[in-house]
Amino acid sequence: MKDSKNFILIGPAGSGKGTQSKLLLKKFKSLYYVYTGDLLRNLAKKNTIAGKKIKKVLTSGGLVIDEIAAALWINDVLFNLKENQGILLDGSPRRIEESINLYDFFKFIDRVKNTQVFVIDISYEESIKRLIKRKRNDDNEKEIKMRLAWYKKNVIPAINYLKKKGIKVTKINGEQSIENVFKEILSKIK
Repeated sequence: MKDSKNFILIGPAGSGKGTQSKLLLKKFKSLYYVYTGDLLRNLAKKNTIAGKKIKKVLTSGGLVIDEIAAALWINDVLFNLKENQGILLDGSPRRIEESINLYDFFKFIDRVKNTQVFVIDISYEESIKRLIKRKRNDDNEKEIKMRLAWYKKNVIPAINYLKKKGIKVTKINGEQSIENVFKEILSKIK
């Protein structure tokens, strides 16, 4: 694999994106990992106007506007990505607007044709089952159903936008064992 390959992992809540990201980072040590959730949480710790606003949004369970999420990861990549590194973007884009930003940025850094989106696909029922077991504060059945409906309404169109723009999108069966999901991802790397 060339070092400049870029991977985007996306899927509904409970699909195992984080787990698969860790496995990809172990396998391909030159990948630069970007997780917008961490960037937002770090900003929320800052005693700034933006930090306070982000903290309020995150503690209320809301979503930050696309431009801020995109600005954070774009800034992170601009200041840290080396020429021979690939990018591993975990859990973004989450809306059409963020997909537009992502595509434009990847086009700017000449990474469109070297980028592959892996959609870790699990059923609605499997997602609920996994998240209920996980026991996080926001993992009650009502919240889970809202997050899954939001995923279908917003994330799937965002993925379809990237596909229409020529970025390779590959669906992965997320209902296999962790090891088999990873093997399937590796077998589909172009």
